[in-house]
Amino acid sequence: MKKDSKIFIAGHRGLVGSAIFKELQEQGYSNLITKTHSELDLSDQAKVQEFFKKERIEYVFFCAAKVGGIYANNTYRADFIYQNLAIQNAVIHSAYQYGVKKLLFLGSSCIYPKNAPQPMSEDVLLTSELEYTNEPYAIAKIAGLKMCESYNLQYGTNFLSVMPTNLYGENDNFDLENSHVLPALLKKIHLAKLLSEGRMDEIKAEIGDLSLLERHNISSERVVLWGSGNPRREFLHSKDMARACVYIMQNIDFTDLIKGMSEVRNTHINIGYGEDITIRDLALMVKKIVGYKGEIAFDDSKLDGTMKKLLDCSKLISLGWQPSISLEEGIWGVYESFINLKRTNT
Repeated sequence: MKKDSKIFIAGHRGLVGSAIFKELQEQGYSNLITKTHSELDLSDQAKVQEFFKKERIEYVFFCAAKVGGIYANNTYRADFIYQNLAIQNAVIHSAYQYGVKKLLFLGSSCIYPKNAPQPMSEDVLLTSELEYTNEPYAIAKIAGLKMCESYNLQYGTNFLSVMPTNLYGENDNFDLENSHVLPALLKKIHLAKLLSEGRMDEIKAEIGDLSLLERHNISSERVVLWGSGNPRREFLHSKDMARACVYIMQNIDFTDLIKGMSEVRNTHINIGYGEDITIRDLALMVKKIVGYKGEIAFDDSKLDGTMKKLLDCSKLISLGWQPSISLEEGIWGVYESFINLKRTNT
């Protein structure tokens, strides 16, 4: 990519998209194209085709998706598969039609089988059944990476796919109903701390409906979390994720990934931190960072999901990239940003 190349960041307001936008700016890329949902509905194929035809985009960071945690994935199953397939079909096909030089599609580590050998290499894809709660979303993401792979083989495009682990960062979604595990933990434990300090006005300003506290088992003395606390998860800071994505777009082509393959498949690239942590230990780390003095408890009548999800990132390491932000350092930064944002908005 040249510094003045026309680069479209689909999903620039999300956790990963905003981090990639910032990283590109910091590296001196000056021709960055973004569209909000109201400006361009990426699930509308006709409008997406019109956009690519008019703009003549050269490079695409494809971060747009309907995402959520275990509750949202399990509850809105039809929405997750339909909307993600519609977005992927429109963007990937239009990128091919109008000559995009390179596209980077972002998937999710949930594409891997529920009981995949750990750590999970790219080659375990489609070797056994998926985890039930996010199966529709995972199938949509698998379809997206297979679209990229298939278009490369049939049409000679240069569409790459990356599979990130669980991500977190300064622009995360902290909604109690729909957030992922780490921002959910931060929000719940932060609210419990405010309760313990009698700061009710701040709580009302943050969540409005105080009944949410009881619904999510948040009190001044105790926070009750879903599951046993035993599942292990890997977390990568969105800044590290953004650096990896830009590195891949700058240095790696599809032809690099298929060297020596007799049968081309599983050309996607895992992006992770390389270490995991139990949800229980993660909650205790967040408790320390937030400064909450109450108890962290677990409701093991609730779903745990997959017990372990750790990515094998040896392919990416062999291609010359490694992460640099530790989990505790990253959470401290996210919480400081979260607190500063709340102060700015009050």
